[in-house]
Amino acid sequence: MSIKKISKNKTTNDPISDFLTRIRNVIMVQKEQVAIPYSKSKIALANLLKEEGYLNNVQVINEDDVSSKSIVVDIRYVNGKPAITGLKKISKPGLRKYSKAQYAPRVLSGLGISILSTNKGLITDRKAREDKVGGEILCQVW
Repeated sequence: MSIKKISKNKTTNDPISDFLTRIRNVIMVQKEQVAIPYSKSKIALANLLKEEGYLNNVQVINEDDVSSKSIVVDIRYVNGKPAITGLKKISKPGLRKYSKAQYAPRVLSGLGISILSTNKGLITDRKAREDKVGGEILCQVW
């Protein structure tokens, strides 16, 4: 009888969706930190959410070991309630959504943000309209 070795980091078809789901799950159980498998797109997304005030801290742990390299994200709570009240994945592997700069979607009349993947990296909808650059609409956060 053989025992299968279980990998710590499951691979997913959509790493951004996995990132958002982990954040959503942590918020539902009201924890303050979550460890997420490392990728360049996930660290860029986490840093953007930190700049926008949705996260307290983002740090990379186990940088020397590629297999266990992770991102630790500290969720921001304001008066006991999470700063992130909703997350929605827009562009999916089966159906990509793109937008020109002037049509970048506003979330809750500007109270939330849309995150676009452009040739200038990951940026918010406001920054996309300022820079007049379009791209793939990854997700919306409010």
